Amino acid sequence: MKKNFRNILFLLLGSSVTLLPSCKDGFSDINTDPNTTTDALPEQLLAPALVNTLNYNMIRSRNFNNELMQVTVDMSDAEGRVFRYDIRNTWSDYTWNGWYAQLTNFKDLYITAKDPINNNRSYMAISLICQAWIYSLLTDTYGDVPFSESNKAKTEQIYEAKFDSQKDIYFGMFAMLEEANSLLQGPNLPAINAASDPVFSGNLTRWRRFGNSLYLRMLMRISGKSEVSGEVIAKIKEIIDTKNADYPKMTSLDDSAILRWTGIAPYTSPFIGVRTQDFSSPAIADFFISHLVAWGDPRIDISTYGSSGINRWAIAQGPGGFAGVDSGYEPGTPVVKQSYFYSTTSARSLQNDPLTGMIMNYAELQFIYAEAAFKGWINGNPATFYKNGVINSIKQWIPLWPEANIDTYLLNSDMQWSDNDSDNDKMEKIHLQKYYALFFNDLQQWFEYRRTGHPVLPKGPGLKNGKVMPARLNYPVYVQSTNPTNYKKAIAAQGEDKISTEVWWQKP
Repeated sequence: MKKNFRNILFLLLGSSVTLLPSCKDGFSDINTDPNTTTDALPEQLLAPALVNTLNYNMIRSRNFNNELMQVTVDMSDAEGRVFRYDIRNTWSDYTWNGWYAQLTNFKDLYITAKDPINNNRSYMAISLICQAWIYSLLTDTYGDVPFSESNKAKTEQIYEAKFDSQKDIYFGMFAMLEEANSLLQGPNLPAINAASDPVFSGNLTRWRRFGNSLYLRMLMRISGKSEVSGEVIAKIKEIIDTKNADYPKMTSLDDSAILRWTGIAPYTSPFIGVRTQDFSSPAIADFFISHLVAWGDPRIDISTYGSSGINRWAIAQGPGGFAGVDSGYEPGTPVVKQSYFYSTTSARSLQNDPLTGMIMNYAELQFIYAEAAFKGWINGNPATFYKNGVINSIKQWIPLWPEANIDTYLLNSDMQWSDNDSDNDKMEKIHLQKYYALFFNDLQQWFEYRRTGHPVLPKGPGLKNGKVMPARLNYPVYVQSTNPTNYKKAIAAQGEDKISTEVWWQKP
């Protein structure tokens, strides 16, 4: 039995993209010449790895993050409901297996791009950015995870990788992003095949801007950790202020890192695979919808879309109009389903929306600036950054929304910035608006809530786990059998393998 588990681990950590069943039809047609190509080329590896990673991210964003973060409510009295913080161990396997499999593919991309035959430092840099992105998802979800020895079953015959500390993982990711930024510097960058890049269509300037914006997301994530805060805050200032030109970052919505689904294979949203009745089954949570209604938010304004009668976020009205269900209600409590997300049976649906392939958007970066500015870490007016964040959060979904409406929007929603607000109130405003900017952006809402405690979520009477937001997912059960020595070392260092055990950056 142990041998079988080890074989499974080998496939997860050592396989190449051609072994993965989740690759969609059509990838083999991208720049493939069967008469001359015996090994995978960089342009053949990038798109499948990106699409597969987004598949895992989006599925868990819908059925895990949205339930925890009161976007939706499962409407079930059964046990194991995520919205009640009742999380079974089996939730762990899906993203662990998927993300590590795609890391193998991105590492293969780096190796093939570095080969003297290909010699393409642009693909090398993209690989490093994507590896840092996936490792950040892994460590923010589980805590200490295999990093320095991961995905080396094929290349170095390491079948039982050690679990690195989250601190070491973060600084390892920073090194990756520094290298990527350097590789994408200077003139005469080797081009990449635009058809191989479904995110930026071969635009290397935008890849570099995304990498450095991702760097700021990660720095902000650990900025509250006392043992590294001084160093981290100094780096944030360096990237934004003192060495701004050396670290180009997103400058507009056009720079947002989004894999836009075209509806044509292989670029079809994974939500299409969800049965239509299942997609519209969860109710919208009261927390999510009530703010949008109170603000008169254009993302649920039917008039924006004329006679179609469907708003941009494709939210259906329930018996009470645009209304939600209280999350965390007690089992056995009579609850009436209200609003829900339309499925593809309607004229518009998030099931096939091109913008749900979200990796990082420009609005998020503006909210990072706003937080850093009000805390005094960087130059600039936090009110300006905050306003830019709100504008671009809306315009991401409604490009024609007039920016001139922003002051009225903020005034009517009582969300205008005030320097007289307490620090706690400023954080609440930033992160409530950021919450909507992170809509369907993998697990970022959950990560940011765990970092900041914002936005403040109501606590329903039916919550488990002591009514405390889960701090992590447990490790997959099979890891205890395939990597027992390192698993035991990990829990000895980090704490019990429970959802209540805080990860390194959550602790003071």
